[in-house]
This record gives sequence, structure tokens and C-alpha cells, in this order.
Amino acid sequence: MSRTPVTHASFTIERSYAAPPAKVFAAFADPAIKRRWFAEGEGWTVEQFDVDFRVGGFERSRFRYQGGPPITNESVYQVIQPNERIILAYAMATDGVPLSGSLLTMEYLPEGSGTKLVFTEQGAYLGGKDDPVHREEGSRELLESLARILGEEAKAA
Repeated sequence: MSRTPVTHASFTIERSYAAPPAKVFAAFADPAIKRRWFAEGEGWTVEQFDVDFRVGGFERSRFRYQGGPPITNESVYQVIQPNERIILAYAMATDGVPLSGSLLTMEYLPEGSGTKLVFTEQGAYLGGKDDPVHREEGSRELLESLARILGEEAKAA
């Protein structure tokens, strides 16, 4: 039996949004809004997106990119401090093969009339199937998608 190598790493992304902390926090807390920026998108098929947003609650999603293998994301909320911070632990897999286990902290800091989001991931990436560089790149893309959703909501208000 061969051992699967593990790469341990962390990264932090700081991103500013024109929306106040309560609005940015809500985009993580409200399952309908989060699904739009986190799971949906061009080429993606969402097969499952279930959220129980409370300490000890979960987020479970399963999706595919352009008909590829299923990707799963299983999260457990560890800390929720409304409009201030969310800490969750999550594991990802592709086609049932584990990719990673991570601790993710999101801090929502007032910045003028907007928000500075501090997004820090501490991860264990397995077997060369995932790595911190690609995870950070994917996280930046998701936070850009969030910016588009917040912009759309601001225009509709």
C-alpha cells in the first residue's frame, strides 16, 4: 500500500467590497445568495447544495464542471459571530477521492462604508491532486464572483 503525500500550507486573501459588513456576511449566511456565487457559474452543474447555517451545522455541495466527475465539499461551521467572523472546517473530494481538509476563517472588517474581507485558509492537500496555489487561485475566483453578486444586488436595491 502506497502512502499519499500531504502538503500543509496556508494563505490569506484580503479583498475589499463596497458593501457594509452585514451585507457581505449575509452573502455567506444566506444559502440562496451563497449558492449563486459559490456553486453556480458557466460550465458548472449543481447537483446538491444544502446549508444548515449555525454553529455545528453543515454545508454540503456536489457539483460538476462541464460534465466531469463529481466534486464534493463538506463543511462544518465551527464559529459564527454575525457580521464579524465565520470559521469552518471543510473537506473536498473528486469522484470520491479526498483532495483536502481545511480550516477556513473569514473576517468581515469595516472599511469606510464598505468591508475588508480577510479570508485565511489552513489546509492539508492530499496526493498532489490539489495544492495551495490552485486552491488560492480558486478562492480568488470565488471572491470575485461574490463581488459581482454584491454589485448586482446594489444595482437592484
